[in-house]
This record gives sequence, C-alpha cells and structure tokens, in this order.
Amino acid sequence: MQKRVVVTGMGVLCPVGATLKEAWKNIVAGQCGITKLDSPDYSSLPCRVAAFVKGKGHNFQLSDHFTKSQLKSMAPATGYALIAAHEALTDAQLLNLTDEAKLNTGVAVGMGMVDLDDVCSTYEALKRGYHHVSPFFVPRILPNLAGGQISIKYGFRGPNHSVSTACATGAHAIGDSYRFIKDGCADIMVCGGTEACISPLSIAAFSRLRALSTSFNDQPHKASRPFDKKRDGFVMGEGSAILILEELEHALNRNAPSPDGTGAFLAMDRAVKCAKLDPSSITYVNAHATSTPMGDAIEIRAIRKLFDNKVDTVAVSSTKGAHGHLLGGAGNLEAVFAVKAIEEGVLPPTINLEDSEDLEINFVPLKSQPWNAKRRIALKNAFGFGGTNTSLCFGEFVR
Repeated sequence: MQKRVVVTGMGVLCPVGATLKEAWKNIVAGQCGITKLDSPDYSSLPCRVAAFVKGKGHNFQLSDHFTKSQLKSMAPATGYALIAAHEALTDAQLLNLTDEAKLNTGVAVGMGMVDLDDVCSTYEALKRGYHHVSPFFVPRILPNLAGGQISIKYGFRGPNHSVSTACATGAHAIGDSYRFIKDGCADIMVCGGTEACISPLSIAAFSRLRALSTSFNDQPHKASRPFDKKRDGFVMGEGSAILILEELEHALNRNAPSPDGTGAFLAMDRAVKCAKLDPSSITYVNAHATSTPMGDAIEIRAIRKLFDNKVDTVAVSSTKGAHGHLLGGAGNLEAVFAVKAIEEGVLPPTINLEDSEDLEINFVPLKSQPWNAKRRIALKNAFGFGGTNTSLCFGEFVR
C-alpha cells in the first residue's frame, strides 16, 4: 500500500511575522510587510521597495539569536532556516528524538540565490590581499549549508538534500521530501527553503530584467498586486518557512495528527493525478502570482485549463501582496499558509487587488473569506525562472 505523508509541524520567519502564529494572523488580517528601501545605496535604482523579515512590526535581528562567532560562519539565510526549523520541530514535538529515530530523519532545505553582498565584499577583500578573505566565505555561500547546519545541530542522519530551482525551490524541497518518505528513505523530513537576497546588486539586477515593481516606491504597501490590472512587477522578500513531513503510521504511533482530523496529508508528484483526485474536488489554489503582468496572466490561463473553465467553485489567492516574493523561500512559505487555510477553514486574501482582469474567478480580494467545503483540498503553485514549475496538493487529513 502506498505510504501516506502528513504535515506535523511548521515554522515561519518572514516579512509579516517571526513566528507561524504571528505570520498567519497578519496574513488573514490583510497586513503588509513591504517597506521602503531608504538606504542611499538604493537611491539611484528604479525599484526602492522590499520586504525584510519582521517580528512584532520591527526588523528582525539575527544577532539576537546567534553569537558573533556563529554569524561569522553562516549566511543570513542559514540563520533564518535554523530559527524556522526550531519552531517547526517544536510544533511537531520532535526536539528530543532518540538516536534510532534520528537515523531516519532527513533534511531538504534549499535557497534560490547566495548572498551577493558577501560575494562582492569578499572580492573587494581579495584586492587587499589573500589573507583578507574570510575562511568562512565558502560555508556562507554554499546553498546546501542551510540544510547541513540543521542536520548538524539536531544530529539528523537521514537524507540530506539541497534544492535550488529559482522560485520553485521551497516547493520542490517539499515534493522531494514527500518522495523520500514515500520511497522508504526516511520517516521524517525537515523541509522548505530560505532566502536572504535583498541587496543593492540584486535589486539592480532584477530591475534590469524589468522584473521588479517600480511604480509604487512611495506607497510600498501597494507595490505587490497579484492579479490586479496595475501590477508592474514583483517585490523582493526574504525569510524562511520549514515544514515537518512525516510518514502517516509513524505519526499516528506517536499521536501526532490532531484527533479531530484537522491535520493535513501531503500528496505531491504530479499533484492531482498522483493524489488520485478529480480537479472538481479542489476548492482552493494558493497561486504563485508574483504580480508581474505576464506571469499572473499565464497562471490564470493555466488554472482555467485545469478546471475546464468551471471556476465558480474554486477560490484563488496569492499572499505575495503581503510579504513580497521570497524567491527560493516563496513556495515553502506559501505552502505553510495553504496548510493553515486547510487547518483553520479560512482563505487568505489577495491584498491590493482593486481591479481584477478576470471577474469570474474568486481571487479572495482584500479580505479573508471562510472556506466552506466538504473536505478542504488545495493546490499550491510555484513557478521559477528557467521554466522550472511545481505544484503541490494538500488535503485535509481523513483516516
């Protein structure tokens, strides 16, 4: 019999909150974490808005969580992943695993981009001389070190995997983790993505691609506008979200899934077909929708094709209006919000959607809505540069 996989824990560190509880509360309330880039380093750039990690309304400081020595040896994205992983493991009650259980616990965490500031500053250091290059430079820029640091900290000895597929990174990490468990390579997987990519160079580079929003520099909270006619590009964000995936029987044996059935099981790998569902059973799509003119339009067409234009019973929303686009950390953060929607029966809103170009689809504009369905089943989309695409199917857990 095919193994089933459930979500038993989640952790979040993002522009709308430094914990899962805070982030979900602000998402449902339609709050926005996008702010102005006030530093002089950004003053000459076309885009001057971004979404930094925040906690209780203030910019998040890694120095409050790690020593100076620790921060020397890790990229900010790695620090974000470690914090989100700790919350997820705490949520799943897995902080005190036996040595035997650790043998079957793996990690799959990726990032879309390395820290470009670190690359630039290290190159400048090299100009001053070889001995000015930090011995920790390589560990800081290796994309697999976020997952590696999690494995080292907790002693996990199952699969250790890193994904870097642009904006599909986080969602691919979840899908790969599902397969590790389904194929018997692990009982538990700690998975997701992390990103700390905001810098003058990255903003300049994406601006040159004409990918970033430039029309709302004086109204940052209005800049990310998924599906809205005035959208003109995405807003770069940062943060991490980590999910704990677990083989169903393993979770049941330790009484992990909620007894009232509000837990979720994961079914990935060709999404709907692998989940053996008819599209009509899906009543919510958590869209990739980055607020770019072409990308959002293509996704709308794809959604219409999936549902054979019968879109009256499906809701579609994008939370990127609130937290911007976290690149490699996007798919996993939004997967967390899709799971919370299933758990709470609440559809997160698409904020800033004031003038939709498709009036037949319920894009959950501006305010959250109750999700009334016999069984809550959602799709989560994540599409990356280079044509790398992934969709995940999450469903309300039923024995």
